[in-house]
Amino acid sequence: MRALVTGADGFVGRYLCRALVDRDWDVAGVPGPDEPDGLDLHDGEATRQRLQREAPDCIFHLAAQTFVPTSIAAPLPTYETNVLGTARLLEAARAMRKPFRFIFISSAEVYGEHATADLPLRENAHAAPSNPYAASKAAAESIVFGETRSFGVDAVVTRAFNHIGPGQSERFVVPAFARDLARIARGGHSPLVVGNLEPQRDFLDVRDVVDAYVALAQHGGRGEVYNVCSGKAVAIKEILRRLILISRVGVEVREDPARMRPVDVPLTYGDNTKLREATGWEPKIALQRSLEDVYRWALDRTTA
Repeated sequence: MRALVTGADGFVGRYLCRALVDRDWDVAGVPGPDEPDGLDLHDGEATRQRLQREAPDCIFHLAAQTFVPTSIAAPLPTYETNVLGTARLLEAARAMRKPFRFIFISSAEVYGEHATADLPLRENAHAAPSNPYAASKAAAESIVFGETRSFGVDAVVTRAFNHIGPGQSERFVVPAFARDLARIARGGHSPLVVGNLEPQRDFLDVRDVVDAYVALAQHGGRGEVYNVCSGKAVAIKEILRRLILISRVGVEVREDPARMRPVDVPLTYGDNTKLREATGWEPKIALQRSLEDVYRWALDRTTA
């Protein structure tokens, strides 16, 4: 089986390519436009030519602008990349004129805020995007479903909740905590400046996430949506507490209002029953191990 992975140079893309190779897939990892041999999804003709050349049996579409604060600061570029980029990729894939499976990596951000009584969120929960990134993913999902119904595209949509692991960008909360604690451990100075610690999120190790993506490529139902999640909610302050214990450093924690999001969903977590029943997938890596691995990765790369 030949796979093409967009966003192969990203955090999740690197893990996914490794997981596919470990399962003896033939993998064409396609990085972003700033990398050698990268692909710019704004260029429809270049996208068509690349797919003709690679001729994949399965496309994992990870390439996206994924950082919520960036989407708030610059919504239109986020829509251009995440929505129209997906549309161009699908058009190029159909132009191959051969069977293919399309795994669209969406996000649980599309759900937005729901009442506690609605939790855990199942795939039939209504979408209520609360930021431009979430809106872009919801719009791209609609394009994927439209292509499935109009052109018979064999597509599966995944909605991943928060995923963590070694190598994630420090723009995100868990690696940012780990970096700051590692600096203190190396002789840097406290305090640790943080944003809102109250939200509760569903965290899953990236290695379990990509295992789910591969399982869905093999066993997911055409036109179906699957949550990729742990099924448990953990407060950001609990994540920080555990990382402080792992780091074994004394630290003063200060909240900075400037780091608060304009809109922050207080509680969200998902139901992974549909994924488990379709594929037999189960998460293997405990949250504690994930946090230990993230901190160790940060410490190995940090000086005071």
